[in-house]
Formats: sequence, structure tokens, C-alpha cells
Amino acid sequence: MAKLGKRTTAAREAFAGKSNVTVGEAVALVKANATAKFDETVEISMQLGVDPRHADQMVRGVVSLPNGTGKSVRVAVFARDAKADEAKAAGADIVGAEDLMEIVQGGTIDFDRCIATPDMMPIVGRLGKVLGPRNLMPNPKVGTVTMDVKAAVEAAKGGEVQFKAEKAGVVHAGLGKSSFGEKELIENVRSFIGAVQKARPSGAKGAYMKKITLSSTMGPSVTVSIDDAAQE
Repeated sequence: MAKLGKRTTAAREAFAGKSNVTVGEAVALVKANATAKFDETVEISMQLGVDPRHADQMVRGVVSLPNGTGKSVRVAVFARDAKADEAKAAGADIVGAEDLMEIVQGGTIDFDRCIATPDMMPIVGRLGKVLGPRNLMPNPKVGTVTMDVKAAVEAAKGGEVQFKAEKAGVVHAGLGKSSFGEKELIENVRSFIGAVQKARPSGAKGAYMKKITLSSTMGPSVTVSIDDAAQE
């Protein structure tokens, strides 16, 4: 068994016996123990009482975090003519149509968010097997299939986070950097949890939020009190 480093050992000791804490306590604990040599991301994982294999239990949505994510987001836009120009002016990193489709089909996916105008969907639809598993497929429900390309690009660049329940009913996301202040991180965490609450599907029965944990990229996780998390 590999010997644990001093940083990992210290973090585990700090987290020992800590569980079911408030959002504020969890943020403080995670932030204090994010001691890697880079600015770690503060991550949330939510176990929901849903089975996404059923259409009426799918959880999906988008939320604009009040303090952004601290991450530089690369945005690709499928658009033509004036809308392509609009996307470029708004700060999109990659803009194209059939040419962009060929790039993606070739295995190059150098972006974190994909936006498309409605007329581009026949082209984008051919990329479903490539973009779908990466949660990059444009979708009108989260505002990434739209004629308002400018607003969509600006939202993606400004700290908007998409979320989607995976097969096991787990939703996870990065909600900021460890260099953020505690107040900013708490606001982001509560904003995200609130958005997931509002996205509760009609088919969800019984307890909706079953478990919530916070962690940093390299640190251990701590469970958050569901009662405290549910407070607006």
C-alpha cells in the first residue's frame, strides 16, 4: 500500500468525524484543506432519488452562478452568416457549420460548451454519438439551441453551469475555485442546489435529495446536511 503524503494525511485528519455539516461549514473545511500547488476547483456531488432512464425522472437544467466558476470556458457555435458573425463578436472561440462538424467528427473537440442556431441542428444531430456522451449536445431546454447566440455565448462565458443526472441519479459540477472567498463559494453552492431543487421532475417520488458532498479537486469530501442545503 502506498504511503500517504503529508498533505493528504493532514486533509484526512481534518475531515475525520465531520459529516452532515452545514453548507458554510463544508465550504470552510474544503477551502482550508485545498492545499495543492494549483487553484483547486470546489466540486459538488448530489445523489438524487431519481432514475434518469425514465423520461419523467430526468433532471436537467442550467444555472448562472452569482460569482462565476473561475474557469475559462471555450465555446463552440454552429451558425452561418450573420449569426456566425454575432457569435464571434460575443467571444465564441470556435464558429462554423459543416467545417466544424467535420472537425468534431475527426475527433477534435476543443471546447467546453456547444451552442447552435435551430437551422444548424440537422448538421449537429449527426454528432449525437460524439457530443452526447460528453454532455455537449446543444439542447433548447438549457438554452444552447437558440437564435440569441450573443446571449448564449455571454452566459456560457459568464459562469453558467449546466447539470444533468447521470445513470445512477448523480448530479455533479464545479462551483468555483478554492481561491474564492467563503461567502462567494457559499452563494454559488446554494444557488446550484436551489436550481437542482427547482428541476425536480414530476416522476420523482419520496426523498429527492439523498446525499450531498463537497470536495476540492485533490481533497477528500464532506457530506452536507440535507436540511441545511434545502434552505433558501
